[in-house]
Amino acid sequence: MTTLLLLLAGPLQAWGDSSRFSRRDTRMVPTKSGVLGLLAAARGLRRTDPLEDLVHLRFGVRSDQPGSLQRDFQTAIDWRTGKSMPLSYRYYLADARFVAGVEGPRPVVEGLAAVLQRPAFPLYLGRRSCPVGHAPFLGIVEEPLEQALREAPWEAAAWYRAKQPSDVELDLHVDAKPDDSRPRETRRDVPVSFDPRHRDYGWREVATADPVRILNPEGRRPISPPGQPDWFGAAEQTAQESN
Repeated sequence: MTTLLLLLAGPLQAWGDSSRFSRRDTRMVPTKSGVLGLLAAARGLRRTDPLEDLVHLRFGVRSDQPGSLQRDFQTAIDWRTGKSMPLSYRYYLADARFVAGVEGPRPVVEGLAAVLQRPAFPLYLGRRSCPVGHAPFLGIVEEPLEQALREAPWEAAAWYRAKQPSDVELDLHVDAKPDDSRPRETRRDVPVSFDPRHRDYGWREVATADPVRILNPEGRRPISPPGQPDWFGAAEQTAQESN
């Protein structure tokens, strides 16, 4: 199978799959409905257009830079009556970066790659107030989804790498296969229809894969536990004395 890799990076992201009324939550990782919505926008699809070939793509995401959860509240006035509307709370991920992948037939994946580089509509990271901060297209690989996500380069920002240890683990979540025995979670974020008159979402099983281990030469050195010798510090002192 062929896998399309995307970089989802921006100042703010919001990936809700159960938000209603005055509280708009976000998951800590991108949703399938949100990413397929981004691809549909790149194609130029309207909210009422069918999504059959997109919903059958297998989806996965790797957390390269988890970001931080932020809360905002908004006020509004009904311009017709002048009355204040209820406060609404919205949650976002700030400074997050993810590598996402969709796996499917090569003609479909190649078509998505082409429109992603010249999108018909503006692209957003889950919510209209969260435009992409980086070109999403990373490339196409002739590998299964999970292997492609494990082998993709680490896309964290330089300032974030410098704050991490020399050995980093990245969380990985993929659409579960029927025979998948790994821990899984059921989520309702497969878009059947984006039509605002009757939005509809289906269910999917999400498997938690083993973390992806990344060597980080730019990161800080590990600190020895209390009562243990600081081998790195001792080595540095020895080198200075020898000079």
